[in-house]
Amino acid sequence: MAAGRARRPLGPLWLLGPLRLGLLLLGQPGPAAASRSGSPSPRTGSVVRTFTPFHFLVEPMDILSVRGASVIMNCSAYCETSPKIEWKKDGTLLNLVSDDRRQLLPDGSLLINSVVHSKHNKPDEGYYQCVATVESLGTIVSRTAKLTVAGLPRFTSQPESSSVYKGNSAILNCEVNVDLAPFVRWEQDRQPVFLDDRVFKLPSGALIISNATDTDGGVYRCIIESGGTPKYSDEAELKILPDPEEPQSLVFARQPSSLTKVTGQSAVFPCVAVGFPTPYVRWTRNEEELTTEGSERFLFLAGGSLVISEVMEEDVGMYTCIADNGNETIEAQAELAVQVPPEFLKRPANIYAHESMDIVFECEVTGKPTPTVKWVKNGDMVIPSDYFKIVKEHNLQVLGLVKSDEGFYQCIAENDVGNAQAGAQLIILDLAPATTGPLPSAPRDVVATLVSTRFIRLTWRTPVSDPQGDNLTYSIFYTKEGINRERVENTSRPGETQVMIQNLMPETVYVFRVVAQNKHGPGESSAPLKVATQPEVQLPGPAPNIRAYANSPTSVTVTWETPLSGNGEIQNYKLYYMEKGQDSEQDVDVAGLSYTINGLKKYTEYSFRVVAYNKHGPGVSTQDVVVRTLSDVPSAPPQNLTLEVRNSKSIMLHWQPPPAGTHSGQITGYKIRYRKVSRKSDVTESIGGTQLFQLIEGLERGTEYSFRVAALTVNGTGPATDWISAETFESDLDETRVPEVPSSLHVRPLVTSIVVSWTPPENQNIVVRGYAIGYGIGSPHAQTIKVDYKQRYYTIENLDPSSHYVITLKAFNNVGEGIPLYESAVTRPHSDTSEVDLFVINAPYTPVPDPSPMMPPVGVQASILSHDTIRITWADNSLPKNQKITDARYYTVRWKTNIPANTKYKTANATTLSYLVTGLKPNTLYEFSVMVTKGRRSSTWSMTAHGTTFELVPTSPPKDVTVVSKEGKPRTIIVNWQPPSEANGKITGYIIYYSTDVNAEIHDWVIEPVVGNRLTHQIQELTLDTPYYFKIQARNSKGMGPMSEAVQFRTPKAESSDKMPNDQASGSAGKGSRPVDIGPDYKPPLGGSNSPHGSPTSPLDSNMLLVIIVSVGVITIVIVVIVAVFCTRRTTSHQKKKRAACKSVNGSHKYKGNSKDVKPPDLWIHHERLELKPIDKSPDPNPIMTDTPIPRNSQDITPVDNSMDSNIHQRRNSYRGHESEDSMSTLAGRRGMRPKMMMPFDSQPPQQSVRNTPSTDTMPASSSQTCADHQDPESTTGAYLANAQEEDSAQNLPTAHVRPSHPLKSFAVPAVPPAGSTYDPALPSTPLLTQQAPNHPVHSVKTASIGTLGRTRPPMPVVVPSAPDVQETTRMLEDSESNYEPDELTKEMAHLEGLMKDLNAITTA
Repeated sequence: MAAGRARRPLGPLWLLGPLRLGLLLLGQPGPAAASRSGSPSPRTGSVVRTFTPFHFLVEPMDILSVRGASVIMNCSAYCETSPKIEWKKDGTLLNLVSDDRRQLLPDGSLLINSVVHSKHNKPDEGYYQCVATVESLGTIVSRTAKLTVAGLPRFTSQPESSSVYKGNSAILNCEVNVDLAPFVRWEQDRQPVFLDDRVFKLPSGALIISNATDTDGGVYRCIIESGGTPKYSDEAELKILPDPEEPQSLVFARQPSSLTKVTGQSAVFPCVAVGFPTPYVRWTRNEEELTTEGSERFLFLAGGSLVISEVMEEDVGMYTCIADNGNETIEAQAELAVQVPPEFLKRPANIYAHESMDIVFECEVTGKPTPTVKWVKNGDMVIPSDYFKIVKEHNLQVLGLVKSDEGFYQCIAENDVGNAQAGAQLIILDLAPATTGPLPSAPRDVVATLVSTRFIRLTWRTPVSDPQGDNLTYSIFYTKEGINRERVENTSRPGETQVMIQNLMPETVYVFRVVAQNKHGPGESSAPLKVATQPEVQLPGPAPNIRAYANSPTSVTVTWETPLSGNGEIQNYKLYYMEKGQDSEQDVDVAGLSYTINGLKKYTEYSFRVVAYNKHGPGVSTQDVVVRTLSDVPSAPPQNLTLEVRNSKSIMLHWQPPPAGTHSGQITGYKIRYRKVSRKSDVTESIGGTQLFQLIEGLERGTEYSFRVAALTVNGTGPATDWISAETFESDLDETRVPEVPSSLHVRPLVTSIVVSWTPPENQNIVVRGYAIGYGIGSPHAQTIKVDYKQRYYTIENLDPSSHYVITLKAFNNVGEGIPLYESAVTRPHSDTSEVDLFVINAPYTPVPDPSPMMPPVGVQASILSHDTIRITWADNSLPKNQKITDARYYTVRWKTNIPANTKYKTANATTLSYLVTGLKPNTLYEFSVMVTKGRRSSTWSMTAHGTTFELVPTSPPKDVTVVSKEGKPRTIIVNWQPPSEANGKITGYIIYYSTDVNAEIHDWVIEPVVGNRLTHQIQELTLDTPYYFKIQARNSKGMGPMSEAVQFRTPKAESSDKMPNDQASGSAGKGSRPVDIGPDYKPPLGGSNSPHGSPTSPLDSNMLLVIIVSVGVITIVIVVIVAVFCTRRTTSHQKKKRAACKSVNGSHKYKGNSKDVKPPDLWIHHERLELKPIDKSPDPNPIMTDTPIPRNSQDITPVDNSMDSNIHQRRNSYRGHESEDSMSTLAGRRGMRPKMMMPFDSQPPQQSVRNTPSTDTMPASSSQTCADHQDPESTTGAYLANAQEEDSAQNLPTAHVRPSHPLKSFAVPAVPPAGSTYDPALPSTPLLTQQAPNHPVHSVKTASIGTLGRTRPPMPVVVPSAPDVQETTRMLEDSESNYEPDELTKEMAHLEGLMKDLNAITTA
């Protein structure tokens, strides 16, 4: 998308004339491109300028011809004005006027009569390109097409006489040049051969005859017919032999060869196998069976050859032909590679622009091999320069447009197999004429206040015509001295009188001029100012010919040469090196031209670079060179070696590779050493491959052997494991018959489950592969479960209570199932809770006494090593005190996490008393347990150990990022998001990045930090009608995670506030990235004004708007005065009634309960320090903060009548929904509210809290007013405070707002909550006062206090419900079990009266 500089969208763009609302307008080729894009049609004066459709209808294609033939290269172009067609051959225009063999056809195609081609004269072969030109519009060029002329007919191989057994396949060779292959045909006995799927011709020209029959015998020859006299090959006789009596060996007569094809072509893999019996041929692709069912592109020819038509990119792979005749099998392989011609993913778009602007034509292509891209303007190659640059590999950027840049630009992509072109038109618009009115004069005193090597800061004074200059915007034009291309930079906001011009060249003279613009248009230009940038410091260039080579497994030598541009004496060099994949670079100072670094890791890749230093400092770094240190023998033994006795003569070994980082090279195999324990000197070695297991056979019966394993590299053998012993069986177990009956079966019924336990058959010489458990109500055949042969118990779950179950148990092996054993049990009723089996609750099985039970491991511990590794250690009480393992036992470790709940256990075996569990998830709690197995006996699982892996930086970005506009505040937006899916720890914070340029470097984006428990944030003071891009990054204790994808949002246009919600709903400021829709019928203003942000407004509209605003204001004031007078009269009489009601309640009510049950908090004032302290310390740890306006005196409190309930309620809800964003709300800016003071958290005593009221819904405002003579209608938080100056309590508690340095710390007062009163929580913070207390009565008396845990946090609003009305209060006081006695309440009210006086004195001071 064409765009100006990064800052330009933020500023006024008077250069665009009628295009003020869009920097660049893009469209597709066609007459209505501008209208379709939703942008106005550009005008120059009264002439409408639109994009002109000009493109190729037909482009030339590659052609294969023969000598003497005629060829037509097709070409046809469309334009409203008939284009002139010309042709280029090999980049040079053809002169067709005097050419008698080549002529231009009426539609633009090129006709070549009688193609000329000889060994030394090939005038027609080459690359052709069609060129279309329209005068005063431009030129376009087509793709290039290759004309290939087949060479002279000659054979590279000819058919030879042969014989073939009946039913087999025969091949007759006739190899010719690839260009001539399409012109080859065959004859049998001088008659044409008809081709089908049994008799077919290969692309090379050879003939394959499959399933040979007697009729295939005869004399064959091939013929080349490429124009002129046909050329015949030698004749060859094919004999058909009868079937041989003895089998013939299977061989390939023709094997497939690897192919490279272009998409859309056909690929033929010949596969001809001969032998007796006749072979059957099948194919695989990438080791998967290849079938032709359901595929129209794959075809198996008779005899076994494979044809793939219309090759696609997914057809690549290794194809294997497998021939099998029942006696033997042979196979041959061939690889298919596919190339793809260039294709456009994004074509250039038409662009409108003005002179001096910067634009970018975008072009994205794909293909295989990767295509190269070049640009053509009006048929001529674009040569990159300072003003024409290739950016982002394929895009064309044009800087400082001039009128001559107008025309057609084409992106031409090409690779080895094709080329393609796509173009777009650039129209340079003239500036719109200025509207009637005074234009600004030239800016004064333009000076360069800061000059660097690559940037300059300009400042100036406002023009004489407008000394204030608040509404003026400026454009700065600049160019290199002697260059006629001017570039432009605009100021970012009205009234700004300075700008930074960047990306300049050092030691270069630039010419600057400044133009001011008001609502009528641009004014006079300032006088040109010449400024020369500073020369760059003469630093050394990169050191050439840097090389690195490994000397040993731990050292690398790096050499380089003196920089070609040293710019003075080289003082020293700094060599930087870093392990590949790490992010910490180390360096060393070097005086010479080489250095050897020691102490490196073995067989590890390192990158090296060199920087030369002179007296000015470090120079340009060299490119990184990467080298791997030499390999060595492994530095650690393999892990977790286990032995499994298979039978009396073999033992299976399993192990894991040495720990990562200790391989010291590529593991090439493992060396296994073993010996009899009784004869330690007689050691046998066995070297295996890289597999992690080995079966050792040929051992003696009943003999104990010791084994150890060591890893191998090309350098030798690493350290070996400790010796591990196992004893072979005395005799092999019998599996010629089924197992005998298990020796015992026990059942233990529970309510919904039955624990089944058993012992194995007494005859343990018969193989037992497992046990089958059958069960059911009344019959054991309803359900069957099979378990492993090692298992001795099982819990049958999900049974019915109080039901009679029959259970059967059978041992089985590969022969079958043995004799069953039966038991029955009745599950317990639901009401039976006796004999709760704790073991059954905590483990799936109940242990059963075994003839020789194994004791489970004890002392299982989990040691956390990293974010994905935990070491498990344990002890085995069945071992000696030194815990040395001398027998063939092994341990099974299992582990799982409870998130999600249905996670399955993972297991691993170990032969030592520890195991390293790897591959775990970060910041995840795992549970581990261990069991021991010796021979055929196993223990139960041990007690579980738990461990939580360390945290890791988040590996996924925050998700569901959305941006919405704030209603009524067009310059404020709300960003919402969800935590990362892979947080890998507790999120401690977020960083919001936003910018108007999505391609800007990340350090140029504006950042907004947000605490980790927040998922929403406000950003204020944004520029109207501007696209912004937002990214979010999450942070935990380990660091920053990845950024989210950029989300685009355009702020609303500057319109009246009452229209803003509708504008947002219509899409101008909603979610996503929808552009501003101007409409196709937009006309540029002729007499309007230009707002600072590009919104044109006519003087007539401004006057009408002013009249409307004044009228509405006058009407509103009249209505407010009438309502105020009416409400004041009603309130006066209403308050008298309320005072009487309050006195009646406080004086005549009988309190229930004891006064000692609940005492109000005692409050006192320390007169020397003026500090309020609460007696009652609430245990609630949640810190809160007040955000409530406090009346300065009694006159500030406005009476409110019940008739205004709904208005106040709406006002409160509106305020909460829009203003209580505690992270960004500008509290001091609220209109109609008195200044507030916020109490910081660090100025409050710890462990204070708000006791939550039971209300959770929306809060009525004054409908619940009780005994309230005074109320501030703007007090939106509704905090309570008892007013002791009156006999009745106030509805709203005015909460003290104290500056951070004020000595007033905190206070707490009793308040009566409303019955069922509710409130609407404010966006986005979670209200702390609405959490329902589950175990408290609804009418309990609560207190509110300010407190903190000692942490410094920003202020937070406190919302407290208002008091109920008189009747509700009376009912609550009657039902309460803990209330004050009348005397105590009177004393407290008097106490609070004094407190209020002191508070008023403090807040007014």
